[in-house]
Amino acid sequence: MVNVNDSFRHKGLRNRLVKEIEKKGITEKKVLEAIGRVPRHLFMDSSFVHLAYQDQAFPIGQGQTISQPYTVAFQSSLLDVQPGCKVLEIGTGSGYQAAVLSEMQAEVFSIERQQRLYKATGQLLTDIGYPDIRLFLGDGNEGLPAFAPFDRILVTAGASEVPSNLLIQLRPGGIMVIPIGVQSQTMIRIKRLSKDEFEQESFGSFAFVPLLKGIAK
Repeated sequence: MVNVNDSFRHKGLRNRLVKEIEKKGITEKKVLEAIGRVPRHLFMDSSFVHLAYQDQAFPIGQGQTISQPYTVAFQSSLLDVQPGCKVLEIGTGSGYQAAVLSEMQAEVFSIERQQRLYKATGQLLTDIGYPDIRLFLGDGNEGLPAFAPFDRILVTAGASEVPSNLLIQLRPGGIMVIPIGVQSQTMIRIKRLSKDEFEQESFGSFAFVPLLKGIAK
């Protein structure tokens, strides 16, 4: 993807960000390459472009944030995305994580509950070269049963428990990555081994905005 608003300076800053993330323990080549290709500055207000390639989260309005690049890379690594994987993302937000998944050659379905973000992010993704990402306005707790099953499910907000509606939309052999907790969250990876059997692993503490129910105007 070529974007006229993506300069050599931006690409240099991204390369530096990739090296920083790699030093923090992210080693999966396809994840690092995806982070290195996505123009993160285009997902932020132009007033804050100078902060776009720092490894930190940043507010984007509507009580949401654009996730810390390390967190995006960490979740993407746990998800083990393969080319052609059908991925459901819960919490579109800025669209940055969805773009990273798209760069990893995933077929991305993403749900956003905030109507303003849904409209703005959908337009942005199309404008900057990601028209194939399929966005939906809805309650992420409900998933997208009409499009299930999914090979991978990624939740980008903190849940108090694993939504049962999402579990049943995961294909046997599939993987879900979700932060669980109220004040802070533990990153959980769930593998669906069969129709009724699941395997769960924990991967450290993180901080996410809460996973809320319903649709917000």
